[in-house]
Amino acid sequence: MALQQNTRPGEQLRSLRIRLGISTRDVEVQSRRIAEKERNGEFYVSNAWLSQIENTQSVPSIFKLYSLAVIYRVKFVDLLNLLGVDLDNIARYQFDSDIDNTHLAGFDIHDSQRSITFPVHFDRSFSVDKTSLISRMVEVWGEIPIALIQHLDIRHNQYGYVGLKDFTLYPLLRPGSFVQIDQRLNRVQPFKWRTEYDRPIYFVELRDGYACSWCELHDNQLTLIPHPLSPCRIRQYEYSTEAEVIGRVTAVAMRIVDPDSDGRGENAKLPKRS
Repeated sequence: MALQQNTRPGEQLRSLRIRLGISTRDVEVQSRRIAEKERNGEFYVSNAWLSQIENTQSVPSIFKLYSLAVIYRVKFVDLLNLLGVDLDNIARYQFDSDIDNTHLAGFDIHDSQRSITFPVHFDRSFSVDKTSLISRMVEVWGEIPIALIQHLDIRHNQYGYVGLKDFTLYPLLRPGSFVQIDQRLNRVQPFKWRTEYDRPIYFVELRDGYACSWCELHDNQLTLIPHPLSPCRIRQYEYSTEAEVIGRVTAVAMRIVDPDSDGRGENAKLPKRS
């Protein structure tokens, strides 16, 4: 639905109704049916109420907006945008809001029919073995439907955020990092690793929060092992009752400069060993 600039939401709602050739009375009748099926009178849109919305700055409730979306054959998210509520900003505002505790992070796609700019043709001379600027390794950028990106298994992976006060794997995994979690790998397996970079990292759900850590499981005892340089101590929990492994961390996105550093490479102040 194409929204007009500098036009009141009520006027745009009237335009939608007129283009469909229905009257305010028609809306009233159809919304009554929705309210009856939902067994909730809030879905009902009276003739007088709709006239008021179309001619003033009044804002409809979510229930009445839902009925209008059904009757006008438009997406509910488009009507929210019409009122100045952009669901795509939710993730951006969540990123701007710092949370100290480690937690799971959701990435919802509210409109799969929208497109995003995406690289569709790479420079043949580009080598994945070399560090390079993305802008220089892409020859052609194009508009790709978000629905196509969903096939990259974005929805089937869990994503976690390492809290700003979680120094469990610091400096290997810095506070404020985002991690991708493969839920299929939710069992701690004996693993031969040569370096700390090869050692499996797991995202664990605890009774009072989450943890992102190296793990060892002996009998029914799950041990969370911090990095040797971390100020955190080893923690032990009863497996399945006090702690449960969500999955193994398979990818990491993190800053390499602490947010509160002075820009000269000064390290952030670490908490005392706990």
